[in-house]
Amino acid sequence: MSQAKPLPSWHNLEKHTVFADGDHDQAARLNFLTHLNVHLGGRVLPGVKTAYETEVLPEFKAKNGREPQDRHEVRHAMMDNGFFQMWSALRRNTMEMRHQAGREQVLEQIDEIVNKVNGLNEGADTLQLDDSVTIPDNVSAVDIHCQPGCYYQELFEDDVTVAASYDLGLFVSTAGLLGALNDGGGQAVATWLKENQPDFKPKRILDIGCTIGHNAVPLAQAFPDAEVIAIDVARPSLRYGHARAKALGVNNIHFVQANAEDLSRFEDESFDLITTAMFWHESSHAALPKKMASISRLLKPGGLTLHLEQPQYQGMSVYEQFARDWDTYFNNEPYWGPMHELDLASALNNAGLDGSAMFEIGVVSKVDEKIFGARKAGDAGEDFGRAPVWNAFGVWKAA
Repeated sequence: MSQAKPLPSWHNLEKHTVFADGDHDQAARLNFLTHLNVHLGGRVLPGVKTAYETEVLPEFKAKNGREPQDRHEVRHAMMDNGFFQMWSALRRNTMEMRHQAGREQVLEQIDEIVNKVNGLNEGADTLQLDDSVTIPDNVSAVDIHCQPGCYYQELFEDDVTVAASYDLGLFVSTAGLLGALNDGGGQAVATWLKENQPDFKPKRILDIGCTIGHNAVPLAQAFPDAEVIAIDVARPSLRYGHARAKALGVNNIHFVQANAEDLSRFEDESFDLITTAMFWHESSHAALPKKMASISRLLKPGGLTLHLEQPQYQGMSVYEQFARDWDTYFNNEPYWGPMHELDLASALNNAGLDGSAMFEIGVVSKVDEKIFGARKAGDAGEDFGRAPVWNAFGVWKAA
């Protein structure tokens, strides 16, 4: 009998200078939620598919004389199934409890965290906040993935509560698959570039929707001679992200408050590499074309734009589309489904890039195996939308 792999512990995260402390009980609470997520994805979620195949699908076919035509029909048919209701409620509750636990943990020490952040940011010209930048309607309309205040809420001057809570709680949803600094996605992009494009040496990099820099910092580390500009609309995330980068000894990043729909502050064709990480599914249909157009304008000829996302729905069974679409309806991700059914090549074409040259790759999150073990997709079953393998799509701008 094979021995079960030990589940990751929150204690194994790297506690940089501005990372919130946690006592025994707080760590135990986060570990419980983490391991519950692993159990729900690996052991319970397969039962949802069994319920669909043995109960819901036969009933649908008997009633309609055909199989479901799309994910929406599957969802409507599944809503009355008790097994799905149980799994969905538990999954939603683990997300809400993650935010409750993280927020409580941070608020107990927020004055100390703010003082550390302010100390690291003091006098730095690499943090540029702009009072004229407002939170777009598509961002403020909902607290994305149930996080109170999303990424931008400020309750007092210099508040970083939402950012610090996001940093410590991300482990719960990813179960350690992003490594000790929760930066596995950025590490994976940097590794892919080094291994597959060894002659590509970007001198100016733009990371859009940076939040607290989980993607930008590894890029800055991989290309230390480059100027990295990380943008977001959320002031708390930028303040915290800038201090976090400083605490990690990374100094070639500028954290800039800006809306990707209007990046007129930057000159045409001024970036060699433009990236995003799990960003597009938080962009509305109205905002996404404007952001794509910004990228097209800013990218240098011969430059690369590369984006980490979950895979598009095209070619998937209606059941898998339904399973991946859970976030749209139950996790405060209203743009998730609409974005994942887009024709990305057409979206790139409409922005002025060559959609026919778009490529897609599977980028595996870089896991710190010394701490978390050699975890990979399929280790504990497929938890749709939570696997450490992301679909990256990109395009090189014609020289």
